[in-house]
Amino acid sequence: MLSYYLFVSQSSGGMETKMDIKKICSHVDHTILKADTSLEDIDKLCEEAIRLKTASVCIPPHYIKYVHDKYGKELVICTVVGFPLGYACSEAKKAETRKALEEGALEIDMVINICDVKNKDYDKVETEIRQLKELVGDKVLKVIIECCYLDEEEKIKLCEIVSKAKADFIKTSTGFGSSGAKKEDIELFKKHISKDVKIKAAGGIRTLEDMEEFINLGCERIGSSSIGKLC
Repeated sequence: MLSYYLFVSQSSGGMETKMDIKKICSHVDHTILKADTSLEDIDKLCEEAIRLKTASVCIPPHYIKYVHDKYGKELVICTVVGFPLGYACSEAKKAETRKALEEGALEIDMVINICDVKNKDYDKVETEIRQLKELVGDKVLKVIIECCYLDEEEKIKLCEIVSKAKADFIKTSTGFGSSGAKKEDIELFKKHISKDVKIKAAGGIRTLEDMEEFINLGCERIGSSSIGKLC
């Protein structure tokens, strides 16, 4: 059974804070993206997500139709495009996106072309995001910028690009890079994204305390594979 509250010890004064677990779960994209993901893994993930009422399940494209046919009325399906390295051509990403939408995905987490960022071909990055958002339409597009490979100037520029391209979210990480979500990146995003762009933190977020902290920092979504083990 889901425990509704967690008590977290605070370092100052030994006080405790009551945290609503249901609220945390409502922000979580319950995720499994490992290369050897099995049907058994997918069923377990979906059953946990239904029990916990998570925001979505984030799954490999290979399993979208299966999940839609079996659990579609109970779950929001999120999947990934250009994952995890991002340097597939835009036409391939568009084809992936079309197929994912046809099979029942409601949210797309795309990886930008980091090669273009490093070459300062920012117009290409913006065009690709804009084209995918046009395909997604009123469904949700999250843009993974993979912060671990970027300097501060590049992160700020990408906040501007994601905003101009009208994406729904900016996302910190794939979880497959050299590091994951960092609190300082969330603070940077908040200063430079438009008011219409939400924030998703992902990568290395494994405890309820971390999830609560990222939500309190302003993240609308948390990508994590751990929530089922914690609740």
